[in-house]
Parts: sequence; C-alpha cells; structure tokens
Amino acid sequence: MSSTELPHVLAATAAPKPGVVSGTEGERTETVALPGLTLSVRARPGAAPGLPPALYVHGLGGSSRNWSALMPLLTDVVDGEALDLPGFGDSPPPDDGNYSVTGHARAVIRLLDARGRGPVHLVANSLGGAICTRVAAVRPDLVRTLTLVSPALPELRVQRTAVPTGLLALPGVAALFTRLTKDWTPEQRVRGVMELCYGDPAKVSPEAFAVAVREMERRLAHPYFWDAMARTARGIVNAYTLGGQHGLWRQAERVLAPTLLVYGGRDQLVSYRMARRAAAAFRASRLLTLPEAGHVAMMEEPAAVAAAIRELLADTGELSDPHEVRDGVGVTDDRREPGTKDRREPGTRS
Repeated sequence: MSSTELPHVLAATAAPKPGVVSGTEGERTETVALPGLTLSVRARPGAAPGLPPALYVHGLGGSSRNWSALMPLLTDVVDGEALDLPGFGDSPPPDDGNYSVTGHARAVIRLLDARGRGPVHLVANSLGGAICTRVAAVRPDLVRTLTLVSPALPELRVQRTAVPTGLLALPGVAALFTRLTKDWTPEQRVRGVMELCYGDPAKVSPEAFAVAVREMERRLAHPYFWDAMARTARGIVNAYTLGGQHGLWRQAERVLAPTLLVYGGRDQLVSYRMARRAAAAFRASRLLTLPEAGHVAMMEEPAAVAAAIRELLADTGELSDPHEVRDGVGVTDDRREPGTKDRREPGTRS
C-alpha cells in the first residue's frame, strides 16, 4: 500500500547498466494555492506545444519525485505534471486535516479544475491508484486514460509484508513506532524502505542511495510527517471497508477511461495475484506484468512502463504517429482495438 521517496533506477532496457536519474534537470516546481489547500506541483513540460496533459500521483510516503525516472521518457507525447499530495513532498497538510482517499481525490479534482488541464492522462502508483480510481469514476470528464502501477485496491488476504504499513492506521502506532525507531539513522530507514519496495534493491547505486538519505532527512524534519502517514494509512483502511457504490472495486467497474494496469512480480505491498481481478474489474483495461519488479515499477523499470503507456496512447488515438519511437523504445506491433481487454496472464508483457 505504500510507495516511498526512493532514488530512481534506469531499467537495463534503456541503458547498458542501472544508473541514476537525477529528476531535477528539465523540471520546474510551483505552488498552487487553493482555498484550504496548498499543493506543490513538479512539471516536466512537453517537448512541443499542444501536447495533451498528464498528471502523475504518488503513493503513501512518496512524492512527485517518484515520477522523475518516467516523466522524461514521455515528454514527446504528453505535457506532464506530478503532484505532491497534501501532507507529502513539499505540500503542507490540508487545512481540514482530511487524509481520506476521498479527501485526496478531492484535492486531485480541485487541482485539475483550477488549472483547467482536464481531461488528462492520469498515472498513479499504490495509494495514488486508489485515489485516481475514485477520480476516474466520479469525474470521467477529467480523465483521458488511466495508468495504475500497483494500485492499492482492497485485498481479502493481505500479504504479511504489507501488515506493518496497515498497522500505521491504528491510533498510537505511529507515535509508538517513532519512539521505538528514534535511534535509527536515515541510512537504516532508507535501506528498510528499499528492501520493502524494490524488487531488487541491489540496482540502486551508492550515489542514488546518498540522494535518498538526504531526502529522508529533509522529510523527517517536517513536524507533520508521521501524522500525515498515519492519517493517510487510516484513510486507506477505511476505504477498504466501504461497500456498495462507494467501494473501490465497484468504482473500478464504473471507470470509462482506457486503463493500463502494471503489476510487479516481487511486490511485497500489493499482491501480484490481484492483477487478474483488476483486469476483470476495469472494463477497458490492458495488463503489463513485470516479474522482476517490486512495488514501484515506474522507478525500477521506467522504460518498460513508458513503452506500455505509449502503446495505450497509440491505441486510443492520442499519438499522431502510432509507430513513433523514442530512445529506442517503441510501440509494439501487437495491436488491439481501443477499449478491449488484454487477456494475457500475469507474468507476460503487453
């Protein structure tokens, strides 16, 4: 259920060996002030004017920086912005203290409405996947396509490795954890996060690890860090218990936008077995499974995720040249009619 502030690893398909993507060159950040809400937005402008807009939404414990490996690979097809959800990254807490999935979805909707960028290509990870499922269900006018990387949708049998994250939702647990780990160094915290979220933490270079440690130090200095984590974790658990039309699986069935689902075979937070159920729930879906990836495939294998997004855009008429190739990554020849299911089993690439 959690994505984190981790360094970015370039997939082997995009470079001879794993390397670090700084995520700063070519990006700009700005602050958007809304009534009762202030949001930080990291932009990676499109390479040409008039490209369709995209919005990237991170998961629990993450930030807009989680998309800095993927965003540069798509600048010739979308004009991208990545959001820091309220209480995360550089966005302060919301004035009303609402960290529920609905509260976060409302923040996304308000941002899109205020900036007049909709409809957008909406790309999300983990908690962001739950948030954007709700956005796409209740405001279909704002969403062109939907890409969900390890979306945090309700599971009946949660993996044991995901239980500690869920426990943050219990009153007092965050404070207890803070006391128990007060002597942990930022290096220890980052190492633990990497072990949980990456399929292969060994891909992270020493330089990238150092960057992640500095970012961890900066974020731990925020007085609201653990409160935002705990309240948002509680919001996820509460969303899991909702039934009827407000249930996340029911809302997934209402999504009209063409949807790309990405699952990692080594994900310790969102079960790989949920891929099949998600592909059946989203009516216009296709599935990309990456057996070696963990919870943050857009950071571990950005080239593979970018290629799948480009294919989605091509099949839905969003690319002027569906065979366009960038950096050696092109759309595959396996075409499907827009809106049809990808019936491949988990463990295969679309």
